[in-house]
Amino acid sequence: MTPRTAPLVSLLLSSLLLAGCAGPAGSPTAAPGPGKGSPTASAAATPQATAGGHHHAAASAPRKTPDGPSEAAKMVCGDQPMDRLTAILHLQQDPHTVNSWADSTFTCTYHLTDGALNIAVQEAPDQAQALTYFNAGQALAKNATPIQGLANLGFPAYETADGTAVFQKDSFILTVDASDLPATIGPDAVTRNALAYQLSTTILACWVEHH
Repeated sequence: MTPRTAPLVSLLLSSLLLAGCAGPAGSPTAAPGPGKGSPTASAAATPQATAGGHHHAAASAPRKTPDGPSEAAKMVCGDQPMDRLTAILHLQQDPHTVNSWADSTFTCTYHLTDGALNIAVQEAPDQAQALTYFNAGQALAKNATPIQGLANLGFPAYETADGTAVFQKDSFILTVDASDLPATIGPDAVTRNALAYQLSTTILACWVEHH
């Protein structure tokens, strides 16, 4: 991120922070095994797994964290993403969620009427390795397109045609995977990509606020 773009990125993030950011949810609970809706559509999940039609070659897994996910990772299952999701889709009640911690990845699955929305945070040992995993995932993801300009908020980011947004910040790789949902969802006919992007920026704002 260049000095010229930094103030613009800060302005974008500041506008997102005006809504505040709630604390993370509680401890992770057991979740069903990987399936079509599992959060493995990009480098933000373990490279050996697959989901939503994305296939990844084997790669070195990040260092495991025996003590569980960080508080920042658990924010993806907290009040702020939930509030944003219910507002975007005009939901009458919060959807049921299930979260899990495995292979250095914290996963929160939101069970919507039209399918599962998966948000995952892979925690790498450091920023350099996180970027390595991110680049590998982008290279292997099907129909991946870089998110560029102000839209990426100054972070490495890409999206896939089927509704997945991936951002790398510090030692985290965030994936919002809406590929299990219809092409458009909710009374406003929000596209999967738009939903994934808006939830991603909400979570990034939470991380910046609590950094």
